[in-house]
Amino acid sequence: MALRLDGTDVSGFKFLFSLAVMYGLMSILVHSVMYTKFITPLGIDAPLDRFSEARAIEHVRVLAHEIDGRQEGRQGLREAAEYIKAQLERLKERAGSNFRIEIEENVVSGSFNMMFLGHGISFGYRNHTNILVRISSIDSQETDPSVLMNAHFDGPLGSPGAGDCASCVASLLEIARLTIDSGWVPPRPIIFLFNGAEEVFLLGAHGFMRTHKWRDSIGAFINVEASGTGGLDLVCQSGPGSWPSSVYAQSAIYPMAHSAAQDVFPVIPGDTDYRMFSEDYGSIPGLDIIFLLGGYYYHTNYDTVDRLVPGSMQARGDNLYSAVKAFAESAKLRNARQRESLGVSNGSDDGQAVFFDYLAWFMIFYSRRIAMALHSIPVIIFLVMPFFSRFLYSGLWCCFATFYDFVKGMILHTTGIMLAIIFPVLFSILRLLVSSYGMNWFANPFLAFMMFIPISLVGLLIPRTVFHGFPLSQNVSVLKVPKEALSDEARFWGAFGFYASVTLAYLLAGLSGGFLTFFTSASMLLAWISFCLSIKFSGRQLARSSVFYVIPLIPCLTYSVYFGGFLVQFLIEKMGMMGSLPPPYGNYVPDIVVAAIVGVVTGWCMGPLMPICGKWLARSSILQFLLHLSVIALALSSQFFPYSRDAPKRVVFQHTFLTADANQIVDSSYDFSVVDSNSLLFLFKYAPELAKELNIGPEFSFETAKMSNQRTFLVCHL
Repeated sequence: MALRLDGTDVSGFKFLFSLAVMYGLMSILVHSVMYTKFITPLGIDAPLDRFSEARAIEHVRVLAHEIDGRQEGRQGLREAAEYIKAQLERLKERAGSNFRIEIEENVVSGSFNMMFLGHGISFGYRNHTNILVRISSIDSQETDPSVLMNAHFDGPLGSPGAGDCASCVASLLEIARLTIDSGWVPPRPIIFLFNGAEEVFLLGAHGFMRTHKWRDSIGAFINVEASGTGGLDLVCQSGPGSWPSSVYAQSAIYPMAHSAAQDVFPVIPGDTDYRMFSEDYGSIPGLDIIFLLGGYYYHTNYDTVDRLVPGSMQARGDNLYSAVKAFAESAKLRNARQRESLGVSNGSDDGQAVFFDYLAWFMIFYSRRIAMALHSIPVIIFLVMPFFSRFLYSGLWCCFATFYDFVKGMILHTTGIMLAIIFPVLFSILRLLVSSYGMNWFANPFLAFMMFIPISLVGLLIPRTVFHGFPLSQNVSVLKVPKEALSDEARFWGAFGFYASVTLAYLLAGLSGGFLTFFTSASMLLAWISFCLSIKFSGRQLARSSVFYVIPLIPCLTYSVYFGGFLVQFLIEKMGMMGSLPPPYGNYVPDIVVAAIVGVVTGWCMGPLMPICGKWLARSSILQFLLHLSVIALALSSQFFPYSRDAPKRVVFQHTFLTADANQIVDSSYDFSVVDSNSLLFLFKYAPELAKELNIGPEFSFETAKMSNQRTFLVCHL
């Protein structure tokens, strides 16, 4: 169906094209930040007083490729321990006389209970190896407060473990070298713990915390982890208290941290050694820093050194070295006895702080106490504004009418945001009804944006299209203000009230992610002031005033694209290991989740523009165009296979033994499963060689197949 355009429609399409160009440029910038393209890795011949990614990569190459397998029970794990120890001995030999270098090989045994995924699990273990080095000044004491840096050198089953976690070990080895070669003698001891048993439920860290003589001297720690092969090296957890994140904010060269991550991380089914140091067996202040992107290869045989994202280890190394220096030089660094005697955990009384980085350029940090005041301001402004703007001129009744219009504006904006989420979800369900498989976007994330952003925009614009003329309660003749001006005002303050309310809700819930909507609210105020000044000095020229509204929002919108793009990419990568849910409804879950998140991100990135710029876009011709784009993207997506060599499908194949005692085998079985929504039927259809190897014929069905007991699965892919 051909679109018939009048002059107003043409202007609307020009504005839509301008926004597309603006967001496209933002996306290019964000992509370069997410994948550290702005960081130049230093080569193997870099100055010795600088962290070198190339030197660290050489350690990764040895650990991940020259050593065959670093899993518990394999010879490779012993070889990795010997390699690390040999590197530390070489550093000790060339250290200056003002250093004291203590190297230990510590064999740990023990037992403990822990809660995991809502279940109590008991562990008993023995003879796991940790390698430690303590670097201090020659006059340091055994009880001096120290800084711990931790990384694990064991690897996941079936994986070279270049990212997880040879890259972590390599970073710490290079930092240990840098500490000695730079001439900086740490004023407090620095302990490097290379633990050999993290993949088997954090046993190495537990053994250190329960048995080692240095454990009570630790005043702060940094746990280095990886759930991917690079990108943003994000601070996912910090605490107790705000001191660790404050030190990071002041010291990081390329800060990568969001306090919102601490709201989400506890619900993710995965733990790191941070838990042992800061929660279960200690209350040591510290940071949990994790590579999050490149999750396609996490715990697979594709986790190789050539897949590490260039620049990621350079950024990590520069940040870690700067942070460990800041911790070692901090006056707040205290050992366990000092913390106990003072009755504090270095700032825990102040609660979790609010912090976020802006494109890894700089970091904004403020305390919980300041957040309580700061994040309440937008709601106060929203409630006061009707009375401030009307009372002196029109009386109390007009104030309430204005407030009522603001509430209606907030309801309309909320409806648009909700529809921006619902429409992509419905669209994803419709696509699966006509498609033979889901998750087409898994290997091609751009498909998720192509399919769901246009339809999400349709939902966002529906309220503005339906209520093209705002249902005002105010009397235009009494106020002697143009109806268009009152409508713009009501829509703006309604949208502002929505973001202010969400900010307050975050605050009251005790969460730390309220900075997202607070930043939006503050930016919208600046945009509104700019818009009003434009009208005052240039008249109500629609194009000019809209541009003046958009310009102050650009920093906020860029951050929204940054945070939202990272969130969608991370989520898409993790959908490949979320687990296989029962069909038929389980087949829909990943597509629905991704569609909903893209809808949230679209509403967040475009929502602040809608009060003023929505008038350009809320036209039937533009809605039709967006619908056509969505349908074309749907048709195009069917031509893409969900998986590729760079985004493989995960399967679990294990040999299970049921024993009555140490010597009697009661039963055994081979168990085979997938870990995403595309079932075994999909796998056997598109991998016929596998089906043939397993003697699976075309008559295979779940009704007749023998189902495995899911409780017996060793979930090594998580």
